[in-house]
Amino acid sequence: MVQPPPEPRPPAPVTADAPGNIARPLLTQSWLDLTFVHWAADPADVAGLLPPGTVPDTLDGVTYVGLVAFRMHRVGWFGLPGVPYLGSFPETNVRLYSVDARGRRGVVFRSLDASRLIPVVVGRLAFRMPYLWSRMEIRTHGDTVTYTSSRRWPGPRGAHSRLTVRVGERIEEATEAEHFLTARWGMHNAFLGRPVFLPNAHPRWPLHRATLVACDEDLVTAAGLPRPVGEPVSVLYSPGVPVRFGRPARPAGIPTP
Repeated sequence: MVQPPPEPRPPAPVTADAPGNIARPLLTQSWLDLTFVHWAADPADVAGLLPPGTVPDTLDGVTYVGLVAFRMHRVGWFGLPGVPYLGSFPETNVRLYSVDARGRRGVVFRSLDASRLIPVVVGRLAFRMPYLWSRMEIRTHGDTVTYTSSRRWPGPRGAHSRLTVRVGERIEEATEAEHFLTARWGMHNAFLGRPVFLPNAHPRWPLHRATLVACDEDLVTAAGLPRPVGEPVSVLYSPGVPVRFGRPARPAGIPTP
């Protein structure tokens, strides 16, 4: 007799702190100089872009599209010291918000532009992650940070982003929406047709509200999503956090925020 599938669990609570410690990490890395830009989205517009076994994660009936630019720093495997060159590079990702039948909230990456070719190739071929090789730069001048990206391979060639933000005061008490957009304790992906959840843990985000000074990008539409309409609903900055990743049920890629 075939057993029916278990009933889906409700989504786990949104928490500012990681739900558990990862004592023996599969991966370590730091995410530095991050800017989070988010637009509201209709869950129906993104549901078909998520891996099997997941649905859009929502807050008050709304989900989000995130454009996150940052500096990856010293990716390391199995507790070994992080690699200074190949493991350190600028990155900009387009991400969606997901929840699975076990109630685990996570992110789904639609694209990950990075400036190091070898990590891009390894991520694409070995782990089926949507990494793309791009020319990238991060420049800081006073309280402003500018992130530039222009895609090289595999395409669409020339897909680009240029973000400039002015960093404001640190947030003492983040809102529920700000925690929902940043405190994500795992990544959903599909590997060889099977769903994967890769958990992570890091200290609570030190967040600053930020002003979007300039935004010229087409990475969102290049990732297969509708063009964002109107101004972003949230712009945040963080100086960064060290991150630890646990072991998934099946292999996954080099995760990012």
